[in-house]
Amino acid sequence: LFVGGGVINSGACEELLRLAEKTGIPVAYSIMGKGAIPDNHPLCLGMVGMHGLAHTNYAFTECDLLLGLGVRFSDRVIGKVNEFCPNATIIHVDIDPAEINKNVRVPLAVVGDVKNVLTKLLPLLDGFSKDYAPWRQQITGWKEQYPLRYEGEGLKSQFIIQQINELTKGEAFITTEVGQNQMWAAQYCQTNKPRTFITSGGLGTMGYGFPAAIGVQIAHPDAVVFDIAGDGSIQMNSQELATAVQYELPINVVILNNNYLGMVRQWQELFFDRRYSHVDMVNPDFVKLAEAYGAVGLRVEKPEDVRPALEEAINSKKTYVLDCLVEREDNVFPMVPAGSAIHNMLGR
Repeated sequence: LFVGGGVINSGACEELLRLAEKTGIPVAYSIMGKGAIPDNHPLCLGMVGMHGLAHTNYAFTECDLLLGLGVRFSDRVIGKVNEFCPNATIIHVDIDPAEINKNVRVPLAVVGDVKNVLTKLLPLLDGFSKDYAPWRQQITGWKEQYPLRYEGEGLKSQFIIQQINELTKGEAFITTEVGQNQMWAAQYCQTNKPRTFITSGGLGTMGYGFPAAIGVQIAHPDAVVFDIAGDGSIQMNSQELATAVQYELPINVVILNNNYLGMVRQWQELFFDRRYSHVDMVNPDFVKLAEAYGAVGLRVEKPEDVRPALEEAINSKKTYVLDCLVEREDNVFPMVPAGSAIHNMLGR
């Protein structure tokens, strides 16, 4: 099962879970589908695509049937079109007829609201019995062989996100900016409920995360809200610190500060022989910037400083900005090069 934002938008997450558990079929998601199934559910495979998890990409390549629910089959998911799910019959369910056969041609399509479609499908599966255990074991083998990992002794963005997970037990609202911060958040954040991972997936709008966090905090005043940001994206809307402070919103802004436009730099490193161009940042002092607006600013430079800073921010009722001086030239892996099949990953 491949699910996207359409499942969440239609309110079909309960039906999706019933379908998965009734059939035993694993579930993967696009970035906009994150939260449709809990990340800690045994049938959840995580994200697929350019920065998807290795075992998930391999599962797509080897599966014999793919049911796409509320997805666009975007270029970031499918990679090289004629090598996407080469062994699979693909069924596409989406409310927008313009999405059918737009990027991937399918032999069977259903145009309709995902919730309505699944509501009608589920009774037809009464008595369904098929043993998918060997298939799930194969995927588990790939997961064990190619786990998410990172190396190095410096301050790592991935480590910071894992600490947020541990402290919030996956119950926080997470918003993201766009770039490396977004992809690391999609890979490492544990999301257990729909509409708690808020990101700009289709448009990919830098500066989205902080205003989104403001909206989330106003709608859920008692919730823990994190904006996972990059030093480039946060400056698109950092003036909204004034709004957050004015309305006494206890938002926690975590800036993964590498003094680069990190994703652009990563592409230039991997595909353009490190010919860096227009990626260096000249940043303000984010701690002083936060303080100038009346927020609390903390600088985090070492791994051992992360947890105390996060705990202070979570337990406060003030707006916090954590300026985390992360490793400068870290990359988001796995990565599927543009134009490659999704099983051809770098850094898996």
